[in-house]
Amino acid sequence: MGTGWFATREDVRSALGSASTARDDAQIDRALEAASRAVEAVCQRDFRPVLTTRYKDWPSEQTSRPWRLWLDRDEVISATLITSGGTVVPATDYNLEPANSGPPYNRIETRLDRPSAWSAGSTRQHAIAITGLFGYRDDAAPAGALAAAISSTTATAVTVTDSTAVGVGDLIRCGDERMTVTDKSLADTGQTVQTPLTAQKNDVLLAVTSGAAYRKGEVLTLGAERVRVRDIAGNSLTVERAWDGTQLDAHFGTAIWAPRLLTVTRGSTGSTAATALNGAPLTRWVPPGLVRTLAIADAMCTLLSEQAGYARTVKSQAGTGTRSVAAVTLERDALRERVAGSDVARKIRMRAV
Repeated sequence: MGTGWFATREDVRSALGSASTARDDAQIDRALEAASRAVEAVCQRDFRPVLTTRYKDWPSEQTSRPWRLWLDRDEVISATLITSGGTVVPATDYNLEPANSGPPYNRIETRLDRPSAWSAGSTRQHAIAITGLFGYRDDAAPAGALAAAISSTTATAVTVTDSTAVGVGDLIRCGDERMTVTDKSLADTGQTVQTPLTAQKNDVLLAVTSGAAYRKGEVLTLGAERVRVRDIAGNSLTVERAWDGTQLDAHFGTAIWAPRLLTVTRGSTGSTAATALNGAPLTRWVPPGLVRTLAIADAMCTLLSEQAGYARTVKSQAGTGTRSVAAVTLERDALRERVAGSDVARKIRMRAV
């Protein structure tokens, strides 16, 4: 996944209005990877939070004010350790700037009322080392919890309680560890259909043992049929039948499955893999809204162009009409210009010589 995606596989599929069988997952993944890198190029910025150490040259008076260290693309969200010329710079001796609008912080300034100063040490090259969380922002949203403990630091299968809160491509966090979701598959919810469900479109009341175990918007699998949860009242789920292009079927005592088994890359973005208890809360990193929207639009343009053989129009999924690829591309280009002129795009620092 390179340096990470800014939207999920499910986001793109939903925007296209296609069933999960309509396009190959690998095709969507390639489009999302290309789209995310394109967004970074437009914005000249790295968005995902990464815990690491970055090195900067000593800011000599010829290139900058001697107390000001420009970070350029290495913007920081928070700093845990800074050394200059091999000497630790105490947190009380520097400011992350701009203080009133960051993060992200695009420069670090030593305080003029404190004794510390940037030092070159034996060489000005890579004289300053900054350890911290780099990126744009570390905004997060709740993403359910673990439905089973993570008992090792090498396990790549994680079961969660809410399949609607996490998508393929998301960066999720459990404790101090971050994990990248690379796939989703079905997990047995441990419940079955409690009363007969007929093979009729208007039979939408699905009785379960515990309605609290499900979420609105969750897509459940009953045998070969998928249903989407529209509402929950006690232990009764109101569902939309034959979801995602599947066929209606009758059910009673049928096991209920949900896409809650995640395949993950452990210890992502510089974090360390760790064990976790069942029920541990999860969060997911939230990219800026414009960034996510542009990533989806760019991926859509790629997929529609491929489907049309790079022609001007493409047939709809239902085969009842056509869709203008050119129109979608024009809208994407307009959105790209909007993003480039917004605050999420980094303004290149210019210096006169």
